[in-house]
Formats: sequence, C-alpha cells, structure tokens
Amino acid sequence: MSVLLNQQTVSSAPMLISLVVLFVFMYFFMIRPQQKETKKKNSMLASLAVGDTVMTSGGFYGVLIDITDDTVIVEFGSNKNCRIPMQKGAIAAVEKADSIEESKK
Repeated sequence: MSVLLNQQTVSSAPMLISLVVLFVFMYFFMIRPQQKETKKKNSMLASLAVGDTVMTSGGFYGVLIDITDDTVIVEFGSNKNCRIPMQKGAIAAVEKADSIEESKK
C-alpha cells in the first residue's frame, strides 16, 4: 500500500511544478500588466481638472467644463453649444491645459 502512495506522489510532482509555472507565467504576462494599466488609468482620472482637453472612448475630443464624483461634462466643438455629461470611465486620454498653452508658444 505504501508503494502505491509513493508512486502517486512522485508522478504528481511534475504536474504540480507545471501548474506553478503556468500560474507564474499567467501572472507576469496577463494579470500584472492589466493591474498596471488599471492603476495608470485611475491616476489619470484622479488628476482631471476643469479646462483639460480629453479624448473620449468614442474618439471625440472635448474640453472638461465640470467634474463631479463619477461624472464629467465635456464641451465639444468650436461653437461651445454641445455639452454632454458622461462617465469618467469614458475618458480615454487627457491632455492638460498647461501643456497645451506651452506648445502654442
């Protein structure tokens, strides 16, 4: 009986090692990059300020007019008539107002 138990533990060791290697591979190539991207986006959304130029996930560029906890109001177009409230999560990229003014000089 003890011979059978020893054979099972010896044959399951390579399987256990391969599972550990698979988990480590998945962590470093799938989970960790996703966590970094999430942290980057959260810090971008936390640094939003009125007057920033943003690009929405739909590809539209606009200027932030108002910011609340989870909603922003974005002004689109040059005639300043199109103001749309949207979720903060719909913002894909931010260009700070300070950097825009410096690039125009």
